[in-house]
Amino acid sequence: MSSIAIIGAGVGGLAAAVKLSALGHDVEVFESSAFVGGKCRTEEFNGYRFDVGPSLFTLPAVYRDLFLKSGAPLEEELTLVALDPAFEYRFADGQRLNYYASRGDLMQSITDTFGANAASDWQRLIDRGSEMWRVARGPFIQSPIGSLWSMIRRSGFLRDARIIAPHRTLRGIGRSIVSEPHLQMIIDRYATYTGSDPRKAPAALLTIPYIEHTFGAWHISGGVGTLSEVLAVRARALGARIHLSSDVATIEIHDGVVTGIRLSDGTLREANIVISNADASHTFNSLIDAPRESARLAKESASLSGFALLLGLRGRTPGLGHNTVLFPTDYNAEFDALFGEHPHVIAEPTIYICSPDDPEMRPHADSESWFVLVNTPGTEFIDWENDAFVEDYKNKIIDQIEARGFQVRERIEVCEVRTPAHLERESRAPGGGIYGKAGNSRTAALSRTKNTTKIRGLYSVGGSVHPGGGLPMVGMGAEIVCKAIGQAN
Repeated sequence: MSSIAIIGAGVGGLAAAVKLSALGHDVEVFESSAFVGGKCRTEEFNGYRFDVGPSLFTLPAVYRDLFLKSGAPLEEELTLVALDPAFEYRFADGQRLNYYASRGDLMQSITDTFGANAASDWQRLIDRGSEMWRVARGPFIQSPIGSLWSMIRRSGFLRDARIIAPHRTLRGIGRSIVSEPHLQMIIDRYATYTGSDPRKAPAALLTIPYIEHTFGAWHISGGVGTLSEVLAVRARALGARIHLSSDVATIEIHDGVVTGIRLSDGTLREANIVISNADASHTFNSLIDAPRESARLAKESASLSGFALLLGLRGRTPGLGHNTVLFPTDYNAEFDALFGEHPHVIAEPTIYICSPDDPEMRPHADSESWFVLVNTPGTEFIDWENDAFVEDYKNKIIDQIEARGFQVRERIEVCEVRTPAHLERESRAPGGGIYGKAGNSRTAALSRTKNTTKIRGLYSVGGSVHPGGGLPMVGMGAEIVCKAIGQAN
């Protein structure tokens, strides 16, 4: 049995705690904040509840497997609600598209809105994403990152490379398949799921629409943050100890081998294995002395960040679905603003509204909880501590929403703001980046920080390391680490 210290009670750290406790290890989790979940949590104000991190649950099989192998099934711990349509996309020219999880309904929706040829193109896009997922899932996504040479030597490498198209960008491959301009905007948006620019992000992100179709889009009753809470409950039930408000200052290493962690109050906690669920930049810049990895991370740009409004509104909005995306007139201008030489906020950004029809997330039937998110540059480019700037930007976003036909301002009962500065303080994500480093290269997936390190006994999990951000990937990363550690003796 190994003594394991996990730094951070985000979803990756909690998932690892569950699995490793079930495997018989002695597990302790040290979380600097007063709550579990990291970026995946649900906040409440006057009866209004808001998911302030992930607001959509995809690939539930990752967590179904974890719960089933460690005790009661996932569905006995929380309630999953299928979303169909998963999104409504509203475009600046007045066009709307209901994006159904069911493939047949989606193809009919695209046909009705943009024509049969557009639907046929989208079907081909999904099929290409399916091929990519089939090829990448086992050897690349659910396995540790090997050396480039080991990948090249793998049987079938050239065949698989042609499918994954590592030489192409998401936009490039998307536009070679789909010619309808509105649908091209939806394809571009998939890059923002990883905090990246579609003009530079890898073509392999076409797996995202395939996953949404095949495995569905889900809401968790009470908020997606409930997942973090039930993971913590399961971990404790298996014997893991979770210490909140316990900040880790350093990872202790002797002769290239982990020996434990030291808390900010000077307390030394010995451990044979340390798993960092902190942002990779924080791990390799602050917790250990790793100049080579630190220098490598410094060369990569941070992912985009986000400006969020938590709006508790009186009354109900007719026709408003769970997830609504308001696209701008000029999407390219937004990417130029986010990823150009001088990043800045833009007057007309894409606006995402999550308004769950969930009685557990609102104080009464005649009310709504809106989580509103706009992608923005991080703290290294904008002074998000400037209260006047933040207040002005908040009002501009509300004005934009109202200009698209929604009544908001006169209905507000709760209005909380979350800026990149909040995210940087709470999660120690450099610049307030949502997804660690941006995947702005065609081989971004292969350049992520590995789950294993050259330091014996040190591992990494979470959205800033392999296989990437988002709840499914974080869960898979935890599984990779747990397999590397193995069963307790």
